[in-house]
Amino acid sequence: MSGEVDALSVVNQLRDLAADPLNRRAIVEDQGCLPGLILFLDHSNPQIVYSALLAVRYLAECRANREKMKGELGMMLSLQNVMQKSTSPGETKLLASEIYEILQAAGKDEAEQAEAAAASCRRKAQFFLGSTNKRAKTVVLQIDGLDDSTRRSLCEEALLKIRGVISFTFQMAVKRCVVRIRSDLKAEALGTAINSTKVMKAQQVVKADDGGELMLPFQEAVLVEENTDIPDYLPEEESPSHEQDKAVTRVGSITDGMGWLSTAANFLTRSFYW
Repeated sequence: MSGEVDALSVVNQLRDLAADPLNRRAIVEDQGCLPGLILFLDHSNPQIVYSALLAVRYLAECRANREKMKGELGMMLSLQNVMQKSTSPGETKLLASEIYEILQAAGKDEAEQAEAAAASCRRKAQFFLGSTNKRAKTVVLQIDGLDDSTRRSLCEEALLKIRGVISFTFQMAVKRCVVRIRSDLKAEALGTAINSTKVMKAQQVVKADDGGELMLPFQEAVLVEENTDIPDYLPEEESPSHEQDKAVTRVGSITDGMGWLSTAANFLTRSFYW
């Protein structure tokens, strides 16, 4: 059990480091971290698999990483296995499918890449780029009260309980959260969950006709279907998330992150026993 907790701690650390764009190239270039994440995709613990997928999804945000990630031994096969495994939760399969499509498209000619980049720039509200999965959509939330790591943890807990949430990332400097959800999930469910914390209030950010942004308050509370497919994260006293917040939300944290990255790589080298 302690080995599994260690594995979960490592994959959660890698996920949070990958959330910072400054760290993504270094993680992929490291000789141990990307192969380790691939092995995590085959882990028996669904929470570890899902956290590893989130890390891989963040890394794939960097276009320069995609070709290397696609060619990494076992990457595409492991993603296929997650998508095809009957015991994989629906959100896990959807996230794996999204990553697979992004990496599969890597290496196309420069004209197609330029066209895709231009299209992604037009979608200013969309954090995750290059997605062609029509079963998912992106919602941008402006969250009043998202002031520190404690509030962020509350927000994470609220979002993780919603069935249909695929992944999310925080932009703490502007108090925003960008959420990938199933197309059949109403954005109001996100607002209801965050507003239920009583210390934060969410509005949806949408693009206006003139190219600017509009803040739309959530007018009504909706019944939120709780997610039972993916286990809860570690309790706060067991989770290293408080210290991780510093690495994820502080711009320019690559020095701290890479110091820890070396430790993670050593752990991965020692611990490929599952």
